[in-house]
Amino acid sequence: MTLDIEIPEPPTLRGPEDPGDYDAVEEPEERTGDDTRRDELAGLLEAGAWEDAFDEWADDTYLNEGEFRAVRERGLLDELDFYWNRAAGDVGYRVPPIPADLTDAREDIDAHDIDDIEEALDDLARTVSEVLESDYIHRGSEEFGYDWE
Repeated sequence: MTLDIEIPEPPTLRGPEDPGDYDAVEEPEERTGDDTRRDELAGLLEAGAWEDAFDEWADDTYLNEGEFRAVRERGLLDELDFYWNRAAGDVGYRVPPIPADLTDAREDIDAHDIDDIEEALDDLARTVSEVLESDYIHRGSEEFGYDWE
């Protein structure tokens, strides 16, 4: 199924200051400064990574326009977070929890749709992460003026 909608603005990437706040991130013993590289990632999203990934995701998602509209109205896209996971050497992501009251606000969404929406947002975040890693972050070069390793 294809979701035929206008591509929204990319998220602003303002997650927890400490990557250790994510359950899946293993933090080194000693941290020096912010190495999550959110500013650089936000620049790459603005430079086309978000649009490329969103197009790819929209071609395969099973969300309908009503469900997607509910996601946008609740600001859930802007709550997606991407960060450089130094421990794993990749782009990590966090998907916000879907509020249970989403079903109260929308008559066309019921309780079983919540899991589907959460899965679809996870698919979007994973796609964005993969596009960033595959097409935008060139780890072996200094093309963007910083060293990712």
